[in-house]
Amino acid sequence: MEGNAITKILFCGYVFPSGVQFTRENLQKYPFIQVDEVETDDVPNVIGDYHICIPRMQRLDSEVISRAKQMKLILQYGVGLEGVDIDAATRAGIRVGRIPGHMTGNSYSCAEHAIYLVLGLLRKQKLMDIAVQERKLGWPLGETLFGKAVFILGYGNIGVHLAARLKPFGVKILATKRSWSSVSQDSRTHEGLEANEKFNDALVDKKGDMGSIYDFAREADIVIACIGLNKDTAGIVNHKFLSSMRKGALLVNVARGGVLDYESVKYHLESGHLGGMAFDVAWTEPFDPEDPILKFPNVLITPHVAGVTECSYGTMGKIVAECALQFHAGDPLTGIEIVN
Repeated sequence: MEGNAITKILFCGYVFPSGVQFTRENLQKYPFIQVDEVETDDVPNVIGDYHICIPRMQRLDSEVISRAKQMKLILQYGVGLEGVDIDAATRAGIRVGRIPGHMTGNSYSCAEHAIYLVLGLLRKQKLMDIAVQERKLGWPLGETLFGKAVFILGYGNIGVHLAARLKPFGVKILATKRSWSSVSQDSRTHEGLEANEKFNDALVDKKGDMGSIYDFAREADIVIACIGLNKDTAGIVNHKFLSSMRKGALLVNVARGGVLDYESVKYHLESGHLGGMAFDVAWTEPFDPEDPILKFPNVLITPHVAGVTECSYGTMGKIVAECALQFHAGDPLTGIEIVN
């Protein structure tokens, strides 16, 4: 930025409030960086005044991007760019970036949250709440994670850390990914795992590719979806997949909501075939608290907080602040992945 100009950062919507909090804390000594957050509906009206945009859950389509006359960078607070029209941004000369998971500790947080949801289902959290209200002791009868077969659908960054944390519970781990010939950059020593494929693969008792998902679903007591959302994985947990699962098996989703087919999930909960489900991300967000799926006693939901910890958000706040300072100084941007 030239002279004494102010670099303006726009946070879209009043969601994930810790993000703007950590960013402001890292920039409070720099009066030439302005950090604002506005209501989602107001974003199209004000986006033209800003240089950097943090979309969060905001949909930035071509029409909104066309109004971003001063915008130079769209930077997601995390990795999810599904709502950003990257082609439109490219045509407008706007760089689009995200913060890789291996830079933030996000996979630590998501892996731990997945286990939290699994244990909540096994110990029947909703029924325990009822027992407390009714002053009952010694009920309900829970299940152990020990001895279970767990299918990790999507053995990427989160999946590797999940497997490492599941192993001490004494489980059998099944996992699928597109190729076992190379290890993801995200699953290396940046987050505490050894930087070799042999170590990561050794965590898994049975490996498969996308053609194995139905066989693995039949074998598993618990399925945990960690798979990325794209045109090939949208709705992959559908009627065929759920029907392949053992009767009474559990389903946990810490991936995007779109990898699950809503009607299929609802049907298998109603029929009793699905033993329980826990999810941190939903088909539409924020999720309707009156949705019939939430009425089942074996369904748990958390408000998209798997990656929202002081570990990951504190680091992302620092990275966003550093990028803003680099941008203001005209220096190369570091610590982020530019996708266009």
